[in-house]
Amino acid sequence: MKIIKEAQVRSEEDNRNLRETVAGIIGEVRGRGDAALREYNEKFDGCTRESLRVSREEIDAAYKELGEQELADLKAAHHNIGAFANAQRQTVKPLDNFSPEPGVFLGHRIIPVESCCCYVPGGNYPLYSTALMLATPAKAAGVKRITACAPVVRGTGHINARTLVAMDLAGVDEIYALGGAQAIAAFSYGTGSIKPVDIIVGPGNRFVTEAKRQCYGQVGIDFVAGPSEVLVIADGKASAKVVAADLLAQSEHDVNAKGILLTTDEAFGKSVIEAVEEELKILDTAKIARQSWDTFGEIGVVDSLDEAVQYANEYAPEHLELNVEDPDALIPKLVNYGSLFIGQNTAEVFGDYASGTNHTLPTLRAARYTGGVWVGTFLKTCTHQSMTPEASARIAPLVSRMAHGEGLSGHAAAADARK
Repeated sequence: MKIIKEAQVRSEEDNRNLRETVAGIIGEVRGRGDAALREYNEKFDGCTRESLRVSREEIDAAYKELGEQELADLKAAHHNIGAFANAQRQTVKPLDNFSPEPGVFLGHRIIPVESCCCYVPGGNYPLYSTALMLATPAKAAGVKRITACAPVVRGTGHINARTLVAMDLAGVDEIYALGGAQAIAAFSYGTGSIKPVDIIVGPGNRFVTEAKRQCYGQVGIDFVAGPSEVLVIADGKASAKVVAADLLAQSEHDVNAKGILLTTDEAFGKSVIEAVEEELKILDTAKIARQSWDTFGEIGVVDSLDEAVQYANEYAPEHLELNVEDPDALIPKLVNYGSLFIGQNTAEVFGDYASGTNHTLPTLRAARYTGGVWVGTFLKTCTHQSMTPEASARIAPLVSRMAHGEGLSGHAAAADARK
């Protein structure tokens, strides 16, 4: 592969200070509960509110802040996300009375987790779309207690109004004005005002990510996420302007985001570089997008689309776009990606907001072993079995011999008792 725009290699950050800082925050929350949460709220977000839980009155007031079009847009996006999540739920089915041999009956139940926390970032932008993406599939899965949290708008005591409305539309039962590593600790271990949950989902900054890593085991998590990334595979017949727009849509997330183009046409690759430069002249978020693109943007020229497929499978990108004349020829060969966007008509940003698939996706090559958040994230497949007396007596000698082979005589005795 010929590189015509090279990205800097991500340096391995010394995370010792991060780990220690987050461990300290978790320890404070576990030890001092709500008092620690209020102190962190004031320290990091300038929030002095006494009650961490958002009231119904605050939610109703948030609706009044939205215009008719804003509310209609949220409802339309929620409809598509919910429709897809409910369709996915129908594909996850219980199994009963499977019999591998006479008298042995096996099966499984599909059981939703009892409770979850949807972490919705505030940070540079109010990511209200994330509220829809997290809570909607939880609702479709049948989670009984859906909680959500987000940091307040800095210097105020309130979560962004659109985020509050999105949480409410998606079916959140409890909303808390809280962010950062302290929020992850609170929903993992519980405090006086916050009951712990079974799983925490959602993206966040490196402190949130590290807190999820440290609290995993005490609580379930979706995955450990890193900076956003997109990989575009394009031939010479694609639109340079469209590809440039898609690359910059990822680059504007933050300065560590990564946009990659693989193309079979060197002239096209160079035209994309020119198109990126033109858009950066008018892009409101050019300061962040420019730094991200200059540092981590990459364009490579491949000898064939099969070479691009091989690279994509090794890289396992969060978002993968196929902007080629015959995408159907490549799809069966692609196995590692968070979400796939097929053809020039299918912008990655459509999936970010409103087409219906989820935008909470694995990064940093995690797509090799997991997909993104979906209705199944909130479901457990729990097995069961039963046997007739004849089947029990028949299988007992087999189990007894295997148990003795492992040196577990108590296991053997439990089997022999059924003879």
